[in-house]
Amino acid sequence: MNELRPGRFEILPLVIKNLLIINGLVFLAQETLHPMLGNRLENLFALHYWGSDLFRPHQIITHLFMHGSFGHLFSNMFTLWMFGATLENVWGPKRFLIFYTICGIGAAMCHMGVLTYDNVRLTHDVQAFLQDPSYSNFALLDRKYDLGSGTFNPESMKIALAQAPGNPEIVQTARVFVQQFAIDFRNTATLGASGAVFGILFAFGYLFPNSLIYLYFLFPIKAKYFVGIWIVLELVSGIQNSAGDNVAHFAHLGGVIFGYILLKIWNRNNRRNFY
Repeated sequence: MNELRPGRFEILPLVIKNLLIINGLVFLAQETLHPMLGNRLENLFALHYWGSDLFRPHQIITHLFMHGSFGHLFSNMFTLWMFGATLENVWGPKRFLIFYTICGIGAAMCHMGVLTYDNVRLTHDVQAFLQDPSYSNFALLDRKYDLGSGTFNPESMKIALAQAPGNPEIVQTARVFVQQFAIDFRNTATLGASGAVFGILFAFGYLFPNSLIYLYFLFPIKAKYFVGIWIVLELVSGIQNSAGDNVAHFAHLGGVIFGYILLKIWNRNNRRNFY
């Protein structure tokens, strides 16, 4: 097990303390203002696909401070503190903040690439349905994209298309249904610090691979195995791309990739002593 003996160890170092405060205040604002503003805060500050009318460049940064639920906030902030405190104590606040920010931006860029692929594929499939609005094509869209995650219920539409496939009113309703789903899909918001936090998690496992982590405070596992298992799980989940899965798995992996690249740049000669 690695021994870490920094000159001044702080349980809650400066950058992490401020990140916890800012994220907590932003979530409080989200919860307090939502009854009055609805989704306006998310539309303005959460990350959106670049092809969406809701996309703004500042969202690449601001989405890192927003979260979808208290559980989402708590898990990210707890992981940030648990693994990031050691890194900030070793690196200092400036380098830690640079690393955290670059991992977060890198995660957003990777996620944007996935969004581009998904939206291009969906646009192609929607056009195929509009040209042939049959039950089979509608059912195929539902299997691939989980149309029930939009604002309409697809089951009644499938029944109607199956019972009266040539009815022009039903066909037109199905067209509108699918087109609205494509709009909702394009405008889906992504929020949370998970990509940056995964970069922090990877950095801890990379620099202190033999440090012990106690799962559920009982079962010891070395950091390199813990981090490796998480990366594999994220990769498998991202490749499966299950319908209805709203977790940005490739954003998490993007944080890992950019974290690895930055660590290699900072440490061209000696992994142990580059800080």
